[in-house]
Amino acid sequence: MARKYFGTDGVRGRVGQAPITPEFIMRLGHAAGVTLAAREHLPHGERPAVLIGKDTRVSGYMLEAALEAGFAAAGVDVMLAGPVPTPAVAYLTRALRLQAGVVISASHNPFFDNGIKFFSAGGAKLPDAVELEIEQRLEQPMGCVDSARLGRARRIDDAAGRYIEFCKSTFPNELDLRGLRIALDCAHGAAYHIAPAVFHELGAEVVPVGVEPNGLNINDGVGATRPENLRNAVLANAADLGIALDGDGDRLIMVDRAGEIYDGDKLLYVIARARHAEGRLEGVVGTLMSNLGFEHAIGRLGVPFARARVGDRYVLETLHERGWKLGGENSGHIICLDRHTTGDGIVSALQVLAALKQRGEELAGACADLAFYPQRLINVRLSAAFDWQSDRDIAAARASAEAELGDSGRVLLRPSGTEPLLRVMVEGRDATQVERLAEQIAEAVKQASE
Repeated sequence: MARKYFGTDGVRGRVGQAPITPEFIMRLGHAAGVTLAAREHLPHGERPAVLIGKDTRVSGYMLEAALEAGFAAAGVDVMLAGPVPTPAVAYLTRALRLQAGVVISASHNPFFDNGIKFFSAGGAKLPDAVELEIEQRLEQPMGCVDSARLGRARRIDDAAGRYIEFCKSTFPNELDLRGLRIALDCAHGAAYHIAPAVFHELGAEVVPVGVEPNGLNINDGVGATRPENLRNAVLANAADLGIALDGDGDRLIMVDRAGEIYDGDKLLYVIARARHAEGRLEGVVGTLMSNLGFEHAIGRLGVPFARARVGDRYVLETLHERGWKLGGENSGHIICLDRHTTGDGIVSALQVLAALKQRGEELAGACADLAFYPQRLINVRLSAAFDWQSDRDIAAARASAEAELGDSGRVLLRPSGTEPLLRVMVEGRDATQVERLAEQIAEAVKQASE
């Protein structure tokens, strides 16, 4: 059964437009609360409890109140953490032994978007079956428990401090960051008051960037999706390196002292290489968009590699299926299951820094044997009714390109999850060949869809 509201990362959209309206979010809170209450077997008289965290968008106040009302009507207690990164909600939900965690955030999107995503009691994304159950309850009228059973709300004053200590605990005790000047871009987002404290308390000199949220400037020209801003800060302040997070703190991009940008594939390789040297790397999970050069580099380490669908939840699912600990996306979502239950930008940055410290390297040296292959991505607009998967001309163009590339490249056709687009991606050793083959396949798609 297809999900109507939940996407790969919760419910998301433009504020004020369905489904991100106060009325719907209140019903979502109620439906989630009823679902959780039905699934929990708590001692008599004890109510389920959830944690709500948010990023710095101005709409967070409104949506937090709506969620709180919905949960209370379902008889669920609420703990309010205020602005904290998404992975902080995952950690605190588990640490406080709560039934679920809720994040109000649209991640790297502009301020006028927002969304809701849930974590289970164990700090992982909710299974599809639970999200479907919540959606089914959304179709039913919203009720309210008796007054004596209404949920209550209270604020957790030490949420940020708890999470700061957790992040620091993922960095080796015998190491510190003394002598490092780090430019740190928090995207005017949820990590603005947390990430600087983590790196400072581990000994680094922090040059803070994007730490003045006003409700409207989250991800606006800053953060992991705008690494040029971090590069400028690194060069202007003669920093040893730079760290950029996105609006909800679960994505990581880094910059070295020369201004070179390191995406998720490169940073994941730095961590993987260090884990392998320590003899504790069973395998690595990437996605369909991970660079072929990254896959080959992991192969040269003698380490198994698997590709998941695009989306950190699918990386996580594949890690669990295979019993591995390390995976990620080139967008900067990196999951270290030996450190946390979910992707975490701060924790991932600390794993990169630990690897560099332990091996006495800088980012450039750690990635010296990682050669990325040229990649060309073309978005082709389709009519909603067009079945591109059954078209013979598209299949023939793809087969021809794959035959020409052989083992030195690959072709990926992937529909957009939000727009009527087919993403045509070709990757190989020769940039001219890659460009030509991508254009040929894209043209075949255009002609077939007309």
